[in-house]
Amino acid sequence: MIRTLLGILALLIAAFGLWFFLVPGPDKLSQLDGLAGGGRGAEQAASGIAFGTHGQRLDVWRPAGATNGPRPVIVFFYGGGWHDGTRQGYAFAGRALAAQGFVVVIPDYRKVPAVRFPAFVADAAEAVRWARDHARDYGGDPARIALMGHSAGAHIAALLALDSRYLIATCADPHVVKAVVGLSGPYDFYPFTTDNAKAAFGAYPDPRETQPISYARADAPPMLLVTSTADTTVKPRNSIALRDRLHALGAPVAFRDYPGLSHEGVVMALSKPFRGTAPVLADSVAFLNARLDGAAAAK
Repeated sequence: MIRTLLGILALLIAAFGLWFFLVPGPDKLSQLDGLAGGGRGAEQAASGIAFGTHGQRLDVWRPAGATNGPRPVIVFFYGGGWHDGTRQGYAFAGRALAAQGFVVVIPDYRKVPAVRFPAFVADAAEAVRWARDHARDYGGDPARIALMGHSAGAHIAALLALDSRYLIATCADPHVVKAVVGLSGPYDFYPFTTDNAKAAFGAYPDPRETQPISYARADAPPMLLVTSTADTTVKPRNSIALRDRLHALGAPVAFRDYPGLSHEGVVMALSKPFRGTAPVLADSVAFLNARLDGAAAAK
């Protein structure tokens, strides 16, 4: 009986994962997350705040109610192949992390085909500067900022953390980034083989400058690289290659592999309905707590 119920649950999870990404927009997961109680312990502190120089906007999530002292900050970059995604669609991630004691900033950024690399990375750098300048307004600590992202968002987060030129260009000290969590990110994917990568990076004169692995260095901020053996969209070799390069240089790096999860399944595991599929939230929170010295343990 128990095996039958588990089998049915697995089929439902797989079916929802397929529906979630075939039907446009992860907004549906955020809606389901809200219905399942994913917002418990979190509140949206701001919506559609303007930042940067190109009309970008961001949302801010934080722990609900009074908190003791300023909280560590996460700037979360969503995925979508550098051409898709919205900040509203990733409310489930903002709620999940805010409920664990973080102030969470989710910015939009310009996308293909309106722009090409490095425009979206420059937008992300402006979001980090905004977080530094305004964290206190929402109960955050500008001295404890981490970056987190999924897929294309993980590429952006890693590039910001490793190639200091982007943050320097925004007048933000690159040392403002204290830790990075990359979920299913492409870090070493040249030569370009997918249409998304070709559209986003193919016209750039030096392809190596598009690759986070090119900027691996010993003094990189601590990084947690998450992958899954069943990911056929962004192969696990990306995380493994960056992990090995950072490790060889003596940089602090942690690695998690969640066997059986799809590319989408990794970020879906942050949501309340799918949190039981893998400890992505718990492991990310534990890593960030250790590096940022704060926040409550994952529930």
